[in-house]
Amino acid sequence: MRTCQRVVVTGAGGLVGSHVRALLLASNGQRLFRREAPAFDIVTVSREQFSNPDSLATSLSECDIVLHLAGINRAEPAAVEGGNQEIAAKLISALEATAGKAHVVYANTTHAAGDTPYGRGKRRAGEMLASWAQASGGGYTGIVLPHIFGEGGMPFYNTVTATLCEQVATGQESEIHSGAEVELLHAGTAAELMLESALTSQQGEVRAEGVKMSVSALYQRIRGIGEDMSRDVFPDLTDSLQLQLYNTYRFSRFPEPYPMRLPLNIDDRGSLFEAARGGGGGQTFLSWTRPGVVRGNHFHRRKVERFVVVEGQADIHVRSIFDDEVHTFPVRGDEPVAIDMPTLHTHSIVNTGDSQLLTLFWAHEVFDSEDPDTYLHPVLEQVDAAIKGAPG
Repeated sequence: MRTCQRVVVTGAGGLVGSHVRALLLASNGQRLFRREAPAFDIVTVSREQFSNPDSLATSLSECDIVLHLAGINRAEPAAVEGGNQEIAAKLISALEATAGKAHVVYANTTHAAGDTPYGRGKRRAGEMLASWAQASGGGYTGIVLPHIFGEGGMPFYNTVTATLCEQVATGQESEIHSGAEVELLHAGTAAELMLESALTSQQGEVRAEGVKMSVSALYQRIRGIGEDMSRDVFPDLTDSLQLQLYNTYRFSRFPEPYPMRLPLNIDDRGSLFEAARGGGGGQTFLSWTRPGVVRGNHFHRRKVERFVVVEGQADIHVRSIFDDEVHTFPVRGDEPVAIDMPTLHTHSIVNTGDSQLLTLFWAHEVFDSEDPDTYLHPVLEQVDAAIKGAPG
């Protein structure tokens, strides 16, 4: 008997899809910290499976929740309009083939209110899924999303925020149309809304509210973040939107500019270096680690965290939770460098020396045991597929 809910994610390789998977992994990782069984059995559906009815039906068999993010937004107008309806129809057929009564949460868009091929296709797909739920006894929530941004966005493709981050970071000119506006919603927030809608059996349509601003103001914010990073200054991270934009920007640049050498000032009194500047507050702590011992093996969804080895030597390992490439940074206390941990990257530090390792850690927020934003996920060891989930 299954002790966790089976959650199927379509479009898992997209921007919102990656944050949905991160949220599910975070929930499982938090429970593993408490030595509890995972809450979710994560199943991802690839684009190819929509062309294979048997494979699609197998993935949907006995599922409790379907988070439906797959769609088409770049193609000829007829393909965009018809393609989104066709994807919904194939999903419905697979659910019917397995007599599924899952709760389907559909990522719709504010464009569905307009009379464009994309808007019409997305609107009709939502209507089809709602009709299936009514006829089958399943559940349906349509989440109407504004402009989505966040870690993993593709510049010049699916988000103006990612485009501006790329242009600022590489010194490209940004062409901003006068009067252009966006309503910003972080992909992680969208993921939380979708999962909560399923878990609470929310029915009908839900309009997600974002933060409205001009594209010009967005550009100025991102440019300021880029300037702060170039000077190794943390911007004020007490504002949630600023924190989300900062995490988006630094995610897009990793593994640059690390390791970031910290200027060491030496005179006849000794030596001094600055470990972190700015941020608007936070928490600093020190740890001693015995030789051969590993700390970490977890990731964060929002937290900004810096590692600085003060004494001894270590390897810092960092890996995106969605691929196998591990970035390893050898560090030493006599040559201080800063390594900032990007969100959605699991990380660890291991003492590779023969004496105690002294490490300084800085985080932008004070640790809250009720909301630690710290999720178990090994960097180097193989992770069980039922916990990790495979990219779609």
